[in-house]
Amino acid sequence: MAERLLGKRIFLTGAAQGIGLAIAEACLAEGAKLFLVDRDGALLRQAVAGLGAPNGDVGYAAADISDGAVIAAAVSQAAAEIGPINALINNAGVNVFSTPLDTTEDEWNRNFDVNVKGAWNCSKAVLPGMIASGDGAILNIASTHSFTIIPHTFPYPVAKHALLGLTKSLALEYAGKGVRVNALAPGYVETQKAIDYWNSFPDPDAARAATLALHPGGRIASAREIALAAVFMISDECRFMNAACLVADGGLSMLQHAV
Repeated sequence: MAERLLGKRIFLTGAAQGIGLAIAEACLAEGAKLFLVDRDGALLRQAVAGLGAPNGDVGYAAADISDGAVIAAAVSQAAAEIGPINALINNAGVNVFSTPLDTTEDEWNRNFDVNVKGAWNCSKAVLPGMIASGDGAILNIASTHSFTIIPHTFPYPVAKHALLGLTKSLALEYAGKGVRVNALAPGYVETQKAIDYWNSFPDPDAARAATLALHPGGRIASAREIALAAVFMISDECRFMNAACLVADGGLSMLQHAV
């Protein structure tokens, strides 16, 4: 077993599927202990069983990250099961796509409750322990929506821009306490969400091909590729990276016009 994350005790949200599950698999393979959180308890239990981890290496709780008290309790449970948390990966998120004047108050609130408030609730819960120990890493899974705008995806990019603000603010606030806070911004990733999106078109294959054609390399990321980037950012290999955002989009956000 590789040991790039040996000694890391990671609290990971949105862990039951997609990028979150891929991150769990990659971190476990690198020697980390994990505490996994997801709103979908049944799917989370299935994911944990599929990991086949040794006893004591993985704990989990079904929890809503928008509820600060619930998350504080989950972090306490995590400390009891795998030890004090010294790494947090805020992966849980929700797509809320509309146009500005069509966005309802419920959509606005849901967008910020999960994509920003949820990340803050988790950060707030783990930061005291990290500060006390003088060591900690927080990684926020952002998006290329954090610095680009696709029309008709409002208010999702507003929240993702805010998530980068949270990342930088916490990073500079606690750098002197031994805590580093960074973000990872994937572009298109071949997850079930992407597949469901393509399947919403009359010709799913054509929709998928159109997405791939947007990219300089003619393909999109696998969830594992994003997970391996997350492993690096949580590991001690990048201890001097702080208040940064690593972009993993195959060059898409640098392309001014599709060819």
